[in-house]
Amino acid sequence: MSKRKIHITDVILRDAHQSLIATRMRTEDMLPACEWLDKAGYWSLECWGGATFDACVRFLKEDPWARLRQLKKALPNTRLQMLLRGQNLLGYRHYADDVVEAFCQKAAENGIDVFRIFDAMNDVRNLETSIKAVKKAGKHAQGTLCYTISPVHDTQTFLDQAKAMADMGIDSIAIKDMAGLLTPSATAELVSALKKNLDLPVFLHSHYTSGMATMCQWAALDAGVDHIDTALSAFAGGTSHPPTESVVAALHDAGYETGLDLELLEHANRHFRDVRKKYHQFESEYNGVDTAVLLSQVPGGMMSNLANQLKEQGALEKIREVFIEIPKVRADLGYPPLVTPTSQLVGAQAVANVLTGKRYETITNEVKKYLQGWYGKAPGEIDKDLQRRAVGNEELIDERPANLLPNEFHKLKAQIGDLAESEEDVLTFAMFPDQARTYLEQRQAGTLQPEPLEPLPSAGSSGNISTEFKITVHGESYDVHVTGASPTSETKRRFYMTIDGVPEEISLESLGEFQKSSGAGKREKVTKEGQVTTTMPGNIVDVLVKEGEEVAAGDPVLVIEAMKMETEIKAAVSGKVTAVHIQKGDRVTPGDVLVEIG
Repeated sequence: MSKRKIHITDVILRDAHQSLIATRMRTEDMLPACEWLDKAGYWSLECWGGATFDACVRFLKEDPWARLRQLKKALPNTRLQMLLRGQNLLGYRHYADDVVEAFCQKAAENGIDVFRIFDAMNDVRNLETSIKAVKKAGKHAQGTLCYTISPVHDTQTFLDQAKAMADMGIDSIAIKDMAGLLTPSATAELVSALKKNLDLPVFLHSHYTSGMATMCQWAALDAGVDHIDTALSAFAGGTSHPPTESVVAALHDAGYETGLDLELLEHANRHFRDVRKKYHQFESEYNGVDTAVLLSQVPGGMMSNLANQLKEQGALEKIREVFIEIPKVRADLGYPPLVTPTSQLVGAQAVANVLTGKRYETITNEVKKYLQGWYGKAPGEIDKDLQRRAVGNEELIDERPANLLPNEFHKLKAQIGDLAESEEDVLTFAMFPDQARTYLEQRQAGTLQPEPLEPLPSAGSSGNISTEFKITVHGESYDVHVTGASPTSETKRRFYMTIDGVPEEISLESLGEFQKSSGAGKREKVTKEGQVTTTMPGNIVDVLVKEGEEVAAGDPVLVIEAMKMETEIKAAVSGKVTAVHIQKGDRVTPGDVLVEIG
């Protein structure tokens, strides 16, 4: 009797370092291990998608498409896999169908064999175009269930979604447990239902955040799962995944076959063990098991972002209030899974609700779009009063949102112009317009420079070096590591750092130029009615009024971006705009006078 084969996908080249060192591993540190990885016997290696695209362009100054081509050349015998956000691709908005089709085609041409496709809402309509495009390219289309817990999610809900994806022609089904919420019994029930009702391979992807991922894998094996995701032990555990070597050894001992060679895995793992030391500045305090996720359902990355948002304005003591508010906002929005981009959407609104002291006094633009239907159909019932308040008289969208988006690839191509040397460059610009333009300009000028890596502290030293220091603001202390800066020749410079282990990017202008261009510096604080301010620190995305204009109470006067979400700031009184103290790109903080209405 032949042994049952369990296929392994290793996430060492994508999700493992995304989870533990902020997606900072450079291509040069991946390639030396590829000889061992390619011979080891993996079903696939996840190496692209997720946050890797953003990190390559923003921090590493690498071309993500070039990385993919290099990995394909170095791994000729192994399937390469990516994570794709359906109609969102790798960005934070829905793209027109022609962009989705072009992206999938180019990803396939450059080396991707397996596309793990998910939608943050679990709305299968948002997967339709990408599944078709992947199939047209002759590649493996994997439909994904974003696992979450709520009153409207159960095994039947996920089974119905899986059946709908199967009707779209997917080649396999993945259970994506991004927050580590699966329990062994829930895993067994879900895997059994999928295997019983569908003739498709089932994959399990479960983060180790709650400490239950390995137990869930074993329950899935008993229930008939075909594939599991692991990470080489150098980058396993915590918010990453179960260790490949341990899982393989346990499977072999239990009579399963994986086809993996432990000796080759050890060679690769030794390499990555040394590589991880190189990125010590990006290690986060959230790298361990965090059982609090079982109560809050807030993934570790989302938790760290919320903490830093509150620290920034001396309101960290309100973080528990925010954690209490998050499930309330999620319920009001119809229980979306907390995964990019809905995790940012829910988190930012919860922060706004807590800081203003009045729920939904300020509603982010993304929440408005969500409530109107631009993200797709919510899993549960949306709060109708909130929906009316946010959307007003605008028409609600009940069809696939992308049906309303006109083709845009040629428009994007025209916007980026000669900076784009290929269709791949245009697609990079489509994903992250500001960061991509900066990257392409620097590439053209020959000034690309990745953020520097800190040297390891010398033996016997305290570990403090010139780029590491502690500051105290509003009674709260922060450990700051400056990890890099853009060239001194740039007018507006970017500084990269970690604050309490969480990566941040700050954009600065010289004070003189800043004051000349916008009248900014140390702004006055709000003292009277008619002075407009913000409830959250952030960057000015747009100024909607000019001096001398008449505005009515409730009219939007500016747009601010915070936590990757945009929010309109509205006039509290009617009158004439007597002063505008900000311009697009300015950094602002709560209490600053931004606009004055007399």
